[in-house]
Amino acid sequence: MSFYDGCRNDLNLSVIAGPCVFESKQHALDMAGALSEICKDLNVNYIYKTSFDKAIRTSITSYRGAGFDEAFYAMIAVQEVIDVEVLTDVHESWHCGTVPADILQIPAFLCRQTDLLASAAASGKPVNVKKGQFLSPREMVNIVHKLESTGCTKVMMTERGTTFGYNDLVVDMRSLAIMRGNTSMNYPVIMDCTHAVQSPGGNGISSGGNREMVPIIARAATAVGIAGVFMEVHQDPDNAPCDGPNMLHLANFKSVLEQLLEIDYVVKAHMPSRGE
Repeated sequence: MSFYDGCRNDLNLSVIAGPCVFESKQHALDMAGALSEICKDLNVNYIYKTSFDKAIRTSITSYRGAGFDEAFYAMIAVQEVIDVEVLTDVHESWHCGTVPADILQIPAFLCRQTDLLASAAASGKPVNVKKGQFLSPREMVNIVHKLESTGCTKVMMTERGTTFGYNDLVVDMRSLAIMRGNTSMNYPVIMDCTHAVQSPGGNGISSGGNREMVPIIARAATAVGIAGVFMEVHQDPDNAPCDGPNMLHLANFKSVLEQLLEIDYVVKAHMPSRGE
């Protein structure tokens, strides 16, 4: 069964996790292997996440990744060696038919780019759209309709917080329930627990964040009753080239996930089945 097929609002919690940006093939294999092993031990539906290019950065000098070619072959290596599916961001239409990822992710800042959405839909792959920091959850139905109108029947919607003044985000947990009921097809709803604790452009040069808040956001979101959580995870976040302040430490991943699974079990045991 594919990750998408096992990721539903009425099924056990699924997990999207991995480092913010592609650093090297070996790093990708190490992280995917460690995260996959933890999820297998806990019987969790899992997909490896990394960005081959962090094109939307605060500064021109910010690290964007080790390059498309290296990331291309590293994604294939993760799929073949670790035997786990891969999710990655796409920023331009030509990416959609080129990257070997199993699920394409539309970044929050690009969620209304019609041509990008149409190209992602045309790939035939599931598409995970992050809700823009500037959108209400009800507006996500328009984005879903764009994807559906171009042939996409496998959509995921991800909450990542809403702009709150300058250099801050706030998460309204009602957003998850609203998106869950946004369409008649009951698409999976995901909570991005790590980008939600960002301080966008915090020092004017790069974004800050507070990873101590990640488990809190994750527990609250899981209590709503959603398909899964998205967490950027790194073995040394303090020295990571991108988004270090808001990434969860690999050493803490299992304990956080165990807590989430307990909450998810209780919540979904008392939820009416939403599956078709």
